[in-house]
Order: sequence, then structure tokens, then C-alpha cells
Amino acid sequence: MKVIEQIKQPILEEMELFESKFKDSMATKVPLLNRITQYIVRRKGKQMRPMFVFLVAKMVSGGRFEERTYRGASVIELIHTATLVHDDVVDESNKRRGFFSVNALWKNKIAVLVGDFLLSKGLLLSIDNNDFDILKLISVAVREMSEGELLQIEKARRLDITEAVYFEIIRQKTATLIAACCGIGAASVGSSEEEIQKMRLFGERIGIAFQIKDDLFDYTDAKIGKPTGIDIKEQKMTLPLIYVLNNCTKEERGWLIKSVKKFHNDKKRVKEIIAFVKEKGGIEYATEKMKEYQSKALELLVSYPDSPYKDSLMTMVNYVIERKI
Repeated sequence: MKVIEQIKQPILEEMELFESKFKDSMATKVPLLNRITQYIVRRKGKQMRPMFVFLVAKMVSGGRFEERTYRGASVIELIHTATLVHDDVVDESNKRRGFFSVNALWKNKIAVLVGDFLLSKGLLLSIDNNDFDILKLISVAVREMSEGELLQIEKARRLDITEAVYFEIIRQKTATLIAACCGIGAASVGSSEEEIQKMRLFGERIGIAFQIKDDLFDYTDAKIGKPTGIDIKEQKMTLPLIYVLNNCTKEERGWLIKSVKKFHNDKKRVKEIIAFVKEKGGIEYATEKMKEYQSKALELLVSYPDSPYKDSLMTMVNYVIERKI
């Protein structure tokens, strides 16, 4: 059994019902919009975010879940899908999960409007049902994702990113949405504010580990759907690179900055950068940090009684850092 199927096992019924509820949440009277949203739904990914919502809800409540849990999962998936559609426009990307992106098929203007539509649908789903606690959790995530993206763009221009700034960027850009999933899972079954924040922190730590793993893929030769060195070509400052920049000689630092700034499209130079980062211990350092966040996430589950939901969440944490794609 594949790991994802194994993780889904305790919430299989909920996930199946969620899929139909999610489709319903996107329904509209505009035929063009319906065609596009159906195209998006057919090309769904692993759906890890709704899985976090259901597993956390059931773990903290001893197996219970509410109609609110479905709405929380739908809100997360609507917002996440909106950000992916907008990201493809910003990145001028024509592919998403191996298929044509919305902007490639229907052009940028329509893609932006579809993203806006999904975003408003997510917010209204909470407002119409008075789920204001869920709305607050997701709104914080949307704000932080935008701030993180802009902070990364600003820092990429100067390549002056410190490790502290890097962690703040990935906390906002990637981890905040997974934190919202886990917080919403807990909130949907009436958990205390303390428990909601504990689960938010759990999601944040997994999200940071997830992003570091993504950074490490840039230095592997594995066939992962993301070419080696793509972050360097896009002048993204990842943890292995930041560590080496802060732990090499002045001359080496000068060469590295110049290489990333001026030769990021030179295949030979990108290979040299990758080899240099590996040689200087950047991969080992990033791996160590990733495992630190993995351990910190697992620590937050210790106080909960054993259950299939807790087991699945622990498997999920381990999958995040052991995955091959």
C-alpha cells in the first residue's frame, strides 16, 4: 500500500464525502467557470491539506468530527487552489502537476479572475455558516503567504538573506497554510484556544520541514518533476546555499554571489554551484535542520492517546521528509 493510501485509511469515508462537498462548494451559474473548476478538480494532487484537517480533528476529539470539519477542509482547499492558480500566473508557468495550468489554457486574465473567485468562495463558505473562528485562521494564513512571497522577492534582488529571514519566509510562504489546516481541524470540533494554537504550531513545524525537503531536491538528480538547480536558476535563496554563503571565505562568497546573480542560466556554472554547496556541507546542515523540525512536530503529539489518527499524523510527518517527490 502506498504511504498516502495508508495515511488516508482512518479517514477514507470522510475524504470521499469531502470530495463531493468540495465540488459542490465550487458550483456557479457561469458555464465557463464551471468548465475551469471541473478541470481543476479532475487534476487534484495528493490532498494532504484536507487530510491534515480531518486527522487532527479526529485525533483531538477522540474520533469525532462535525459538518464544520468538512467546511474547514473545503475552505482550505479552495484557498490553496486559488493561490496555485495565481502562482502560475506570477511564475508564468504553463504546467501544474504535469498538466497544462489554467493560465496556459485560458490566459492570464481569466486565471486571475478564477483565483479571485475561488478565494471569495472560500471566505463566503465560512461567513455564510458563521464559522468566524475558521475564517480568522485562514485569513491569517492568506495574509502571511502574501507577505512571505513579497519578502522573498525583495530579498532575492539583493541576495542578502540571513538564515533567520529564510525561516521567516518559509514559515509564511509554506508553513502557515499547513498550520491553518491543523488549527482548523482542532477548531472545527470545538477545541480550546490553547489546543488550537498547539495544533497550529504542529502544522507550522511540519510545513518548515516540508519546505527544507523541497530545497534539498534542488541538489539531487532524482526525477521529481522539478529539474535540478531550478531554485538557483530562479535566484531563490535556499537553506543549503545560505549556510554555505555564511560559512565560506570572502573570496568564495564573492564567487558564489556573482555566480547566482549573473550566471544562473549557465548550466555549467549551476552544476559548479551545486557541487560547491555539497562540498561545503550545505546538504548535511539543511538535512539536520529538517530533522530538528520533524522531531519538534512529533513532540507535540506525545500527549495524545494512541489512535489510528495519531498514527497517520506521525506517518505523515515522516513521509514529509522521506518523500522522493
